[in-house]
Amino acid sequence: MIEIKHANNEVSSTDSTLHMMKIVKRDGRLVDFDDRKIYDALIKAEQKIHGSLDPLAHERIQDIVERINQEISDRFAEDVKIYEIQNIVEHILLAKNEYELAEEYINYRTRRDFERSKATDINFTISKLINKDQAVVNENANKDSDVFNTQRDLTAGIVGKSIGLKMLPPHVANAHQKGDIHYHDLDYHPYTPMTNCCLIDFKGMLNNGFKIGNAEVEAPKSIQTATAQISQIIANVASSQYGGCSADRVDELLAPFAELNYQKHLNDAKQWIEGSDRQEAYAKSKSKKDIYDAMQSLEYEINTLFTSNGQTPFTSLGFGLGLSWFEREIQRAILQIRINGLGSEHRTAIFPKLIFTLKRGVNLNETDPNYDVKQLALECATKRMYPDVLNYDKLVDLTGSFKVPMGCRSFLQGWKDEHGKKINVGRMNLGVVTLNLPRIAMEAHGDVNKFWTLLAERLETMKDALVYRVERCKEATPANAPILYMYGAFGKRLSRTESVNELFKNKRATVSLGYIGLYEVASAFYGGDWETNPEAKDFTIEILKDLKAHADAWGNQYGYHFSVYSTPSESLTDRFCRLDTEKFGVVENITDKEYYTNSFHYDVRKNPTPFEKLDFEKDYPQYCSGGFIHYCEYPVLQQNPKALESVWDYAYDRVGYLGTNTPIDHCYECDFEGDFNPTERGFECPQCGNHDPKSCDVVKRTCGYLGNPQARPMVHGRHKEISSRVKHMK
Repeated sequence: MIEIKHANNEVSSTDSTLHMMKIVKRDGRLVDFDDRKIYDALIKAEQKIHGSLDPLAHERIQDIVERINQEISDRFAEDVKIYEIQNIVEHILLAKNEYELAEEYINYRTRRDFERSKATDINFTISKLINKDQAVVNENANKDSDVFNTQRDLTAGIVGKSIGLKMLPPHVANAHQKGDIHYHDLDYHPYTPMTNCCLIDFKGMLNNGFKIGNAEVEAPKSIQTATAQISQIIANVASSQYGGCSADRVDELLAPFAELNYQKHLNDAKQWIEGSDRQEAYAKSKSKKDIYDAMQSLEYEINTLFTSNGQTPFTSLGFGLGLSWFEREIQRAILQIRINGLGSEHRTAIFPKLIFTLKRGVNLNETDPNYDVKQLALECATKRMYPDVLNYDKLVDLTGSFKVPMGCRSFLQGWKDEHGKKINVGRMNLGVVTLNLPRIAMEAHGDVNKFWTLLAERLETMKDALVYRVERCKEATPANAPILYMYGAFGKRLSRTESVNELFKNKRATVSLGYIGLYEVASAFYGGDWETNPEAKDFTIEILKDLKAHADAWGNQYGYHFSVYSTPSESLTDRFCRLDTEKFGVVENITDKEYYTNSFHYDVRKNPTPFEKLDFEKDYPQYCSGGFIHYCEYPVLQQNPKALESVWDYAYDRVGYLGTNTPIDHCYECDFEGDFNPTERGFECPQCGNHDPKSCDVVKRTCGYLGNPQARPMVHGRHKEISSRVKHMK
């Protein structure tokens, strides 16, 4: 409680009574009485009326709150309902002739009631879709809201969200609607018990066969057939879940099928060509072309696929560790195809996301056998931003085993089955709930102890939300998603009557405790330039340690892996900041930017060197290994790949996962290449002003993946964040 004093400077006698009182919230929860919330609401109402506060406003509001406290203390001895407090506030305001203040307070409460009702009003939300409200149609930069199947999915999503909010535990739904937390993917889950993202067991499916629809698919006999099957698997998996899917070590996965091509060509050569050297050369030449054509077909297939929810499947390909001739050729083909681009204009492919693994002894140094492939990866990154890189040794240190992320950044932890065998592929994530950390910091009003108290309260709600996600996923049946549960994508193949929990329990599956805005949290306590303050950084690390301690305890209690996850926050960077601006107003270095900073990232408005940025961020992922990525912002790098290599090499023993952000925008009107200028809603060529998506290719790092904001605009906050980014290397 705030310390309200009488003229004689004695603290109000009501404090001791109110200190023990509990508030009964609308959702039935009991929380401690806190008159600071009444004070803040009235101060906000006063500012809304007059635009600013006169010197006596605080004293006047304190006097009103003291009267309210006395009234509550006189009327109630124990628990009090929230609406009873609101009635008392309104009564006291009217009794003191504070008519304007009473009207604004009542209007605010009414607006909140309307907003709660609108969230579950299907007709209201569909009208926003029809009128192309950007918060609805631009929520996902991978969805083109102009096409019919996306519009159908968005309409279905509105129904799903409305029903889902009613299915959630009331206090979880309330926390989501207020913006204390964000229950992700409400348009799909919990209305349907879908899972989130996964590492598909491609090896098991390709080698053992699988079924899609009415077709029984046999093991492929060539790399072309193998990649064709992979694209079909991706399309079906993406339509059976709502998150991303990844192919781990795809070069090693496909090498045996490329070798089948080689053996076929070698047998042909033996019939028509003399000399073993010439026969082998012929077989390698033909196989090399087969590999290139197969990988090119896979790239085009993925980029031309539309899933049932109206988007290109969010797919990631991991590669880089294979040492054989076939594996090296597959690696080179993946990179060269991406460098060449799509279509006659050679546009940058958005998917699949390419993730190249660096490993000492394989490709890191000049003496390593695959160092030449690393050089091609560097060229590719300077021209197309991908590949991102995984640093093998550091990733094993952070997550317990090596594997690519599921989708853009969600990492599985090392896990062994009942036979002691390490299992990565065929595992999945059951969903994410994200915590609004900046809101807790602003509610604490500079009181660190209060911050920790509020954090503990919110984490209880987070636990309930995450446990509910798990329980709802367990209600699926194998027949709901045969490709996942019955035909091998999730590894073990279940019968129609088995429980899907067989694939989730004993920490085989993960569920993610997400967070956003460590920069803003520390800014609330230490100011906006806190990154060089060791005390401030220690505070942010303690927050992640606390999240991890809670997640680990929940995992041990429930038997699923609760992971701490650095949420990508594509639309959430906008939503949380927008809601908090409504609640707290424009707060310097927090809401004034119009976006919140992703996870533990360095403030994007500042310009440390890449090395300084990595040194600052490297201390965080050990506490959020369920999902993380680092980025560095560069100028145009196409003529200077060695500069990028110096950062990759520096990062190897420091961070596990690193992305490259470099200008690769291209204007086809004037042939400009580089960084387009941000406008209010998009980007334009700095040379000729062109902003037509038909004649320019604008590619930006949306969050964990790339997006084309000219073709598919982003929400306001994400656009502001991208526009604020400063280069880390000149």
